[in-house]
Amino acid sequence: MTALAPANAEPDLSFYLDHTSHVLKTQMTAALAEVGLTPRMHCVLVHALEAERTQIQLAEIGDMDKTTMVVTVDALEKDGLAERRPSSTDRRARIIAVTEAGERAAARGQEIVDHVHRAALAALPDEERAAFLSALRILAKGHLRTPADNPQPVRRARHRTR
Repeated sequence: MTALAPANAEPDLSFYLDHTSHVLKTQMTAALAEVGLTPRMHCVLVHALEAERTQIQLAEIGDMDKTTMVVTVDALEKDGLAERRPSSTDRRARIIAVTEAGERAAARGQEIVDHVHRAALAALPDEERAAFLSALRILAKGHLRTPADNPQPVRRARHRTR
């Protein structure tokens, strides 16, 4: 993927989506780091607060592999923000329970996430903001909803550091 596509080619949608997603993620990561959270930690806290959920369920919601999920929950436990507990409905299952400190961290994290999203959208002219969001929703729920089956997993290209 490159921004230097030939002049007669279609717009490089892959570049635009990849680049803007990467920059938004770096902004989100930096902003959440100020309160000791990562985007993954915030994701787990918020979704664990919604309902009693297992690590596997939270990993699916957050699009995390098993190893990443374990590391994330370990960090949350170490920081006193969440803990693994037996499920109230299935004694064989263990759920991720958010502590009171975790509830406060999730609330603060959500304020930060909302601020980062508002700042990004504020960069668009008012009359284009709604159309942009509508187009993204249409793509996310339609043509770009499901990843294609690939024999080799698609990995994100490394970005150069400044």
